[in-house]
Order: sequence, then C-alpha cells, then structure tokens
Amino acid sequence: MNQEPRLFRIERLELTFAPKAWTFAQDRRAEIDAFFAELQRQKPAIWNGRVLLLYRQVVSEGVFRGDYLETDYASFSAWRAWGMPAAGVHDCFGSAALISSDGAVLLGVMGAHTASGGLIYFPAGTPDPSDIADGRVDLEASVARELMEETGCAMDEFTVEPGWTTVIDRGLMVQIKTLRSVETAGALRARILARLAQEKQPELADIRIVRGPRDFDPAMPSFVTTFLERHFKEG
Repeated sequence: MNQEPRLFRIERLELTFAPKAWTFAQDRRAEIDAFFAELQRQKPAIWNGRVLLLYRQVVSEGVFRGDYLETDYASFSAWRAWGMPAAGVHDCFGSAALISSDGAVLLGVMGAHTASGGLIYFPAGTPDPSDIADGRVDLEASVARELMEETGCAMDEFTVEPGWTTVIDRGLMVQIKTLRSVETAGALRARILARLAQEKQPELADIRIVRGPRDFDPAMPSFVTTFLERHFKEG
C-alpha cells in the first residue's frame, strides 16, 4: 500500500556516523555487481564512489537524530533502482529550496548523463564521507557542496532560513533547507544558466521556474511536489 509523503518542520539535525555492515549489500552482491556493470555501460560518467545511508532515526522535541552507515554507490543505486525494498536504511539527504524574491521556486533538470537524468528537483545529493566531521554527518555542508556543484552558487549568496523541512517519502528522508534570494526568478535562473554554460558537462541541463501548481511536472519526485504544495499554500 502506497503512503502519501509526510512533511514536518524541525529545528535542527543531530546526525552521527556509526559504521556497520549493510546486509543488503552483502547478500545481493552478485546481482548488484551485474546491475552496476550495465548501468555504467549505459552511463559511463557514473562511478562507484562511497555514500552514507541512514539506518536509525528518531524525532523528538524538534530535533531529528540519526545514525549513518557507509556503503558503495553500486549497492545504493541498485537498491534505489529496485524500488527501495525494506533493507534497514533510508536515503536521508539534504537539499536546497531556492526561493526567488518574487516567490517562485527554482529547480534543476538533471542532465541525461547523470543517474537521475530527466528528473526535476532541488539541488541535492546523498551524503558521502566528505560530509563527516568529528564523527558527525553535516548535511548543511553537503547542501552547500551540492548547490555549488550543480548551480555554481554559494550558500552565502542567499538568506538561509533556520531549521529544516523534512519530507518522508517511503525510502527517502529529505532534509530541505530554504534559501531565499534577493533576485527575481528570471534573474536568478539567467545567472545560474550562465554559470552552467561555462562547464564542459554540467550536472543540470536546465533550470525550471515554478510559480504554482500549474507548473508542476510528472518528472518532479513526490517529495518535491509535497514541499511545493506547502510552500504555495502558505503563500
């Protein structure tokens, strides 16, 4: 039975790197390796790096606490492609909701060469070991890195709202940081596209401006439209 995404606000994240084995990756190794070999054949730009997945979490008094394990990207991508079956983990990642001065939300269209080619969503990425500092997983640093890699924008170009909006959608636990710009949607989009044009192979193929539900697209994952619905409802 499919469940509707759940959205709520939290004050802060307290996330810890507490490594342990992921039995899904161990038990289905041969299937995973075959899947990833075919994926790399189709999309040679994809490589088997390391990622962090959440395996324990609790929300209490406005604080989201959780523990992460480390695994290979091949295992993660197979789990995701196979519908995120119950495997004791969630993909808990940070993302940036870019809000223009005229109230629109800017989303990225993922390039065809990426694992998520064609999807439309916020600058985001599953955390990796570079996001670990003193045993803590820093999703705000992860958001800053993904924002720069995908759009060429730095966090300090925006007003960063306190707290996070959490959207839980089956195997996803998305921590959304709201960033407000002093620029209009058109001006901000033009600036980002100019930066992307300077890259040989940018992650994003385009920037989409969303001004209301009429701009929703089937290529937007449900966690994105859940956030957008709340944003436009609240005005």
